[in-house]
Amino acid sequence: MKVTSYRKPDSGGFAFTAENEAQADAYIARYPEGRQASAVLWLLYLAQDQNGGSIGQEQIDYVAAYLGMAPIRVHEVASFFTMINERALGRHHIQVCRTTSCWLRGSDEIGKACLEEAGIETFGGTSGDGLFTVSEVECLGACANAPMFQVNDRDYHEDLTPETARAVIRALREGGTVESGSKSGRVSSEPPADSRRTLLADAG
Repeated sequence: MKVTSYRKPDSGGFAFTAENEAQADAYIARYPEGRQASAVLWLLYLAQDQNGGSIGQEQIDYVAAYLGMAPIRVHEVASFFTMINERALGRHHIQVCRTTSCWLRGSDEIGKACLEEAGIETFGGTSGDGLFTVSEVECLGACANAPMFQVNDRDYHEDLTPETARAVIRALREGGTVESGSKSGRVSSEPPADSRRTLLADAG
């Protein structure tokens, strides 16, 4: 049977704080009148942040009602994008990129090292102490610095080896500050020191 209607959203007790409501309205205002649904990812991210790092049906329904969308459409967005978490995560969410560049540069070994060091058996799992969740994700857009992982949706750790990946996790476990960026010492995505050259040098 084809379903052509959806239940009305029921957000229960969840509601944006005044600050997040103002931010949500600012996001919606970026889009043409009648296209407020285009802000759905922004609002889901706000709801997730306010809800402690994950969302459930309550937050999905709230965003759906806020934007005048069917809850199933909001759920489709929430379940597609890896930055939206539909379950509670560890304090440090380590997302190991596995797409082509990272895979060719050894992301399988990076993922294995992360799981072992964090004490997790499978991707998507959370360590017993609640400190780490390790996930595999598709392209994080740092191909020139592969292999890499992201911690908590903000810190990129690039040019990883299994040893440096383990070192990052150990530092996080000890509560230390871990500098993001390349672990090989290069700046941004510049070539390795032994292969730097300029067009002027090529021209002689």
